[in-house]
Amino acid sequence: MKLIKHLAVAAIVAGAPAYAQEQLSVATGGTGGVYYPMGGGLAELINKHIDGYAATAEVTGASVENVGLIATGDADLALALADTVQQAQTGTGRFEGQQLEQLRAIASVYANMVQIVTLADSGIATLEDLKGKRVSVGAPGSGTEVNAQTILTANGISYDDIDEQRLNFNETADALANGDIDAGFWSVGAPTSSILNLSTTNSIGVIQLSDDEIAAARAAEPVFAATTLPGGTYEGVDADVTVLGVPNVLVASSEMPDDLAYAITKAMFENIAELQAVHPAANETTIDFTLVATPIPLHPGAIRYYEEAGATIPDNLRP
Repeated sequence: MKLIKHLAVAAIVAGAPAYAQEQLSVATGGTGGVYYPMGGGLAELINKHIDGYAATAEVTGASVENVGLIATGDADLALALADTVQQAQTGTGRFEGQQLEQLRAIASVYANMVQIVTLADSGIATLEDLKGKRVSVGAPGSGTEVNAQTILTANGISYDDIDEQRLNFNETADALANGDIDAGFWSVGAPTSSILNLSTTNSIGVIQLSDDEIAAARAAEPVFAATTLPGGTYEGVDADVTVLGVPNVLVASSEMPDDLAYAITKAMFENIAELQAVHPAANETTIDFTLVATPIPLHPGAIRYYEEAGATIPDNLRP
């Protein structure tokens, strides 16, 4: 773990000893999603409740980039999609040949919804309708692209069938509004600001997945689960829409000291109302959700907190 020490420039009181703080980096995502406010909220919890540490949320390309930053020691904590984390930790899928065995989970914090958005008058109503269209599959290095590619491939659609564009959430919304693309993937908690803003200025639609399409995607990636985007989440999308959901995991390195991982886990759960005030996605951040949704082993420091809280840790979550 790369912890950067910052010495105080000067003591406020003459003759008082200088103090050192450990700087922690929290890798998030783009500003148009949920990772950035959630990561910022987590950084504030660390700053307020853990003595000796100062944390900062960093804008990144999201999941794929984030697990790499943990592996190289260039981030101390990161948010990433469960399928990305699992592939990275086991050296499978997109991470074939580059197993990141040092990844450990602190918690699973909330579930993403894979939202495939288009303009209401685009004529695109199904996954099959994406063929031949300009489609944003997510930012380079994002879990959104991992999810998009899995869903498309599982249903017989390759990048040869679409004109794929790699845009972040804000760029995707802008491109839809400007007519530069026909549809875009968001793998993010709902509601998310970039889609909310788009729906206030444009009539949008969210593609409904069929039972067969969901089954095919889940066969390819078991961490997927069918879930419902409630009607009214976005302006003009009045009916419930069946989409795929995937958990988000807060990860660290196995090299993080156990006491620090324990302190972070404790600070998060014992002050969860502060994180919920930052974004409602944190309403899903519970110990129970962590124990059923986490795809890789937990950090020993996190396990220590969960056991103190009375949880029984499944064998598959022990390192």
